[in-house]
Amino acid sequence: MTSFDTIVVVDWSGGNDTGLKPRKDAIWAAVSRMGFAEPAVYLRNRDAAETWLATLIEAELTAGRRTLIGFDFPFGYPAGFAEVVTGDCDPFALWDWFEARVEDTAKANNRFDLAGELNLALGDGKGPFWANGLPNRDIPGLPRTKADYQNPFPDKRQAETQAKGAFTCWQMAGAGAVGSQTFMGLPVLSRLRKHFAGQVSVWPFQRLETPVAFVEIWPSLTVSGAPDGMIKDAWQVSEVARQMSALRPDALTKILDVTAPEEGWIFGLGFEDQLKGALPLRNDCFALPPGVHWTPVDEALSRLRDRMSAVTGTQDVPLGSALGRIVARDAIANRANPPLPNTAVDGYGFAGGRGAGQHVLPLSQGRAAAGDAPGVVPDGHAIRILTGAALPAGVDTVVLQEDVEVLDGTVCFNGPIKQGANTRKAGEDVAQGQVIAQAGRQVTAADLALMAATGLPLISVRTQLRVGVISTGDEIVQAGETAADGQIFDANRPMLLGLIAQFGHIAVDLGHVGDDRTALRAKLDSANGVVDAILTSGGASAGDEDHVSGLLDEACALSLWRIAVKPGRPLALGMWQGMPIFGLPGNPVAAMVCTLIFARPALAVMAGQNWLSPQGFDVPAAFEKRKKPGRREYLRARMRDGKVDVFASEGSGRISGLSWAEGLVELPDAAVHVQPGDLVRFIPFGSFGVR
Repeated sequence: MTSFDTIVVVDWSGGNDTGLKPRKDAIWAAVSRMGFAEPAVYLRNRDAAETWLATLIEAELTAGRRTLIGFDFPFGYPAGFAEVVTGDCDPFALWDWFEARVEDTAKANNRFDLAGELNLALGDGKGPFWANGLPNRDIPGLPRTKADYQNPFPDKRQAETQAKGAFTCWQMAGAGAVGSQTFMGLPVLSRLRKHFAGQVSVWPFQRLETPVAFVEIWPSLTVSGAPDGMIKDAWQVSEVARQMSALRPDALTKILDVTAPEEGWIFGLGFEDQLKGALPLRNDCFALPPGVHWTPVDEALSRLRDRMSAVTGTQDVPLGSALGRIVARDAIANRANPPLPNTAVDGYGFAGGRGAGQHVLPLSQGRAAAGDAPGVVPDGHAIRILTGAALPAGVDTVVLQEDVEVLDGTVCFNGPIKQGANTRKAGEDVAQGQVIAQAGRQVTAADLALMAATGLPLISVRTQLRVGVISTGDEIVQAGETAADGQIFDANRPMLLGLIAQFGHIAVDLGHVGDDRTALRAKLDSANGVVDAILTSGGASAGDEDHVSGLLDEACALSLWRIAVKPGRPLALGMWQGMPIFGLPGNPVAAMVCTLIFARPALAVMAGQNWLSPQGFDVPAAFEKRKKPGRREYLRARMRDGKVDVFASEGSGRISGLSWAEGLVELPDAAVHVQPGDLVRFIPFGSFGVR
């Protein structure tokens, strides 16, 4: 079992009570469920932290929730230490050893004295522990600095040697005093493990088959800094908890597949990109500032662009599976293209250019063809060479075969011909180490050719975004069913599923829900963990039967964007258990336009892609149109004979216009009177990534 309902991250401290007021270098903890972290909790001392942890574990067990708790100190020491100290290499024997000897109160503890005693017991008091943090009292056996320091054990565990910037567990004081945190943390873990006997397992020492699991973490592995005004430790535990709770079960299983029976391991080490790339969106990402009623299109797009972020993980796939996927890390050329200087034509190669007049060169034996190992051509000689062949040593120029005459073992041609003519330099297309596809790019067939040519067998891509589609309303029936008077066939769901697939995401059909808020709630609940985002159609306004907006409003997760756009206007945006909900209008024309203009670029960013702005073209109009100020308008349109025409009716119920069209004409927010021949902006459907 590797799925967990609750994630807890604890930033530990080896020092004394830090007082009532929250401060840095204290104990901080954060709880996260389904990708959303609660505010970080300040714990002033270890006694308060142990009580808080025991209470939380008890509550989670009672609620039937599996809980993973991460602590930011080592669970073990470098190989050999546990056996020397306890006579047993079992790390839990060392935990018990510390529990039996550490004396800890809010105002004082014996960590420095115990470290000195260990140093004296293990040798002459010069190691392995160092740094006495008590300014007014020397500790026998514990050196204040590393001067004359000796350590019979490795300086770091294998995990720390691979985690850049990680500190050693032997340091007891000063910046990065991991040693003190370990001394004062292991006794607490030992007691909690015994208190909840049979219900707690510890990674990577045990299989995680119990309701509660302890893992070792290092927040700085994936999170650095903090927003202005926030305590770094509080920020980090919250962000790491969000990262961990956003992991899919399969990704979590891979991260936990570690063997480190004595030393322990740092959770996520080697999987930093997956953790960083799996951050969920914040609950308030769709929030509008007070007083906003009608939002211009450009402002709405700007707000979406600023607030969306990637929620997908990463994976390495072979080139044959990479088409249409989103590059997760810059793809780097393994070798140059071409790898060696070669010829661009069939002809005869030699060294140096030639001036005007006739030239005669003796021919070397053999020839150079594509795939041959480069040979050597004597000075003053020429060789037969075929297109794509690597240039032999002694060749830097090629004359076209149709410009020469071969007589009695010689090649004759007329100059002038420049040195380097008809050849390609090594790496003139792509240099080794050059970025050939940047992170955020959607892989094309041409990209595959370039990646293959530069020797890339695998490429790091984002896992595909899973987007669900729900249609709502009692008036909706499915095609093929019997429609009663007043009912209509569901046109939106197949259209939206098709658009999502063409965007490159995984389209998930979540079915139809009538005008029933309870049923809609159950449908959204069941989608948790199945999809990353949901598009709904219908019920997105503010009427009695607008259950999408109503349900999001009940959950305090609604931001009803009234966008100054035609067709469209109401766009119900919200979060449901970590999933963004795009509540689209029920009208198919408006639903498609809003999907292309607003949902497509937002989903692209969630998928790890760059923000997508469609490419439009100014072309002559073949129509006349008067437009009032206040809203941006999108007209169904297509090109014929170099001019763009629009659908005969602007009625948003005319679905046939979507099939007729090849793109959209975008008219500005201001008033405009378009006359035939005026330039208007035409955006082909291809610019939206659809056909």
